[in-house]
Order: sequence, then structure tokens, then C-alpha cells
Amino acid sequence: MSVFNDYFVDTIKYRYADFEGRARRSEYWYFALFYILIYFGIGIASGAISSISEELGVIILAITGIFILLMIIPNLALTVRRLHDTGKSGWFILIGIIPIVGSIILLVFLVSDSQPGTNMYGPNPKTLDQSSTADHLIDDLA
Repeated sequence: MSVFNDYFVDTIKYRYADFEGRARRSEYWYFALFYILIYFGIGIASGAISSISEELGVIILAITGIFILLMIIPNLALTVRRLHDTGKSGWFILIGIIPIVGSIILLVFLVSDSQPGTNMYGPNPKTLDQSSTADHLIDDLA
């Protein structure tokens, strides 16, 4: 599977509103990357189409708004799971409300490494991925 399917599509399909558990840094940042790329892609298409037809530009702008609204919940859920992975409560997402300083603090939390071992939000997803990879290798050898 591609990285897009693993981190973006699967998050939307299977964990759309899942605020429980933990999310690895790679899951969070790949999701953010693809979200931004899609958002800018729609924006560029909107600008190009608006220069051709104003009515079509309005339709593309509406699609952009729908995309943003549909992505609010999975974005919040993934951010909460990422905070859980660092050992923080999901309520720390509200620290981002504080102008400038809150965003910087939240960014530091989001780029921090996973809390080792199991915490109150579940097992470390890094060790789960490593053990499942080892299981697949053993299955492939058998």
C-alpha cells in the first residue's frame, strides 16, 4: 500500500472520530502533509478555474469548504491520539487557543517522541508495529 492510503485514507475510513488510543508521529505528520497538499491543490484549481468561469470557481470554493468541514473531526481525533502518544491528555489541544505561545507549545508536543511502553491511553504503537512486522516475517518464512 502507498503512504497516502496508509496514513490519510485509513485514518479517514477507519478512525474518523476515534479519540481513544495513540498515534505515531509518522501517522500524524503524513496526514497533515496530505491534508495540506489536497487543500492547496483545491485552492490552485479554484484559482485557475475562477479565471475561466466565475460560476465554476464558486463551485470549487464550495468544495473546498466542504472538504475543510469534513476534515475537522478526523484532524481533531488524530491530534488527540498524537497527544495521547506523548502522555498528554487530549484536552491539551486547547492550549493552541493561546495566541503564538500556545501554538508553539502544541507544536512541541506534536513533534515529541512517543512515551515508551504502555501509558494510560494504551500500548506504544511503535512496539505494536515492530512486533507485527516480526510476526509477518516469521509467517513469511514458514
